[in-house]
Amino acid sequence: MPFIRTNVHQDTSPQQKQAIVEGIHQALVDSIGMPEDELFNMLTEYSPQQFWFSRSFNSIARSDHLVVVEITMRRGRSDAMKRALYASIAANLEKNAQVSGKDVFIFVHENDYSDWSVGNGKFAMALVQQVGNDV
Repeated sequence: MPFIRTNVHQDTSPQQKQAIVEGIHQALVDSIGMPEDELFNMLTEYSPQQFWFSRSFNSIARSDHLVVVEITMRRGRSDAMKRALYASIAANLEKNAQVSGKDVFIFVHENDYSDWSVGNGKFAMALVQQVGNDV
């Protein structure tokens, strides 16, 4: 179950925010086989006074509206899967949210089931993809 933190410029419209979240989610479903119902994306706005970044790092010309996507997920995805995920996120955001691929900054934190509790205070290792009683 990936947990996503997405940071967008404060001028991002509600429609664009929705398209960004949906684009990231669809890329996770398509690229790493994440189930459709595993949508956990906390979106936060930043002002120019809260986020400083290089507009030319690695020879990529970025605008003032960088979208930062931070993905925390269980380890085990191959580099090829991650490459496909990154490309899919950038393509989805460019196509559906009018965000230039140059403005999509993605990084991943990997951990194990023992690092999660996803509800009811239960150790996720004990649950490992089991459906709870609340569904």
